[in-house]
Amino acid sequence: MTPIVQLYPLPARELALEGLYLGQDLRGLAAARERPFVYSNYASSLDGRIAVPRADGRGLIVPPQVANPRDWRLFQELAVQADVIISSGRYLRDYAEGRAQEILQVYGDPRFADLRQWRLDRGLAPQPAVAVVSASLEFPVPAALVTGGRRVVVVTHSEANGERVHQLEREAGTVVFAGDSAVRGGAMIEALAGLGYRLIYMATGPQVHHLLLSDGAVDRLYLTLASRLLGAVPFSTIVEGELLQPPFDVTLNTAYLDPVALDGLGQLLLSYDRASR
Repeated sequence: MTPIVQLYPLPARELALEGLYLGQDLRGLAAARERPFVYSNYASSLDGRIAVPRADGRGLIVPPQVANPRDWRLFQELAVQADVIISSGRYLRDYAEGRAQEILQVYGDPRFADLRQWRLDRGLAPQPAVAVVSASLEFPVPAALVTGGRRVVVVTHSEANGERVHQLEREAGTVVFAGDSAVRGGAMIEALAGLGYRLIYMATGPQVHHLLLSDGAVDRLYLTLASRLLGAVPFSTIVEGELLQPPFDVTLNTAYLDPVALDGLGQLLLSYDRASR
């Protein structure tokens, strides 16, 4: 693959795209801390669109004008390092209907064979666990998600439907409660930590992102910024919910220019760390 250019930290230099985010050693960062390391990741247009209406009008989809193989490679590098990947009931509904793909694609795709080997070399489970965040619990548990011993953890609140909780315990194995009448971001991370998860990848939508940000529970944000403006309503952006008070402050960790993505338009590959208070 054509190299990228490191813009920050200086000095500027060319780097290979492959291995870029693996080289940040997120597992090492998590091991050196008392609490889990939580990171999120989004790809966005310049006007803030991470999801736009599907052509058939059934919900929203990652804009095809933004999605590209070079960003997808980096998404996989982030996913393969995780102990657990946070998803949502909506994702499982889309997955069951064939409108969503497997989050981690290092199995069955020769492009990511090196990532599969990376995980095996470290003695990790073949796939990260999946944490499904849902208040309603109205989602199926696809058989493909729990095959091969993969762990599925359902995160809900203590007032959730008890009958459905018991059903999901039979189907998925583990249900944890993270809040009284609604799921709380900080409580979610504490519950996942209690199950032994140290490196947590937030790979779902902006409302769950808001839950975590509002409790100061995100340590790093990865953002791919495509050189395109899209418009479109309705749409989703990287965080949706009430005004964050105080704001969630971040500092720039890394910035790279990928000059060849999107047929030469290029994209910025950014990461931000939670600012210390």
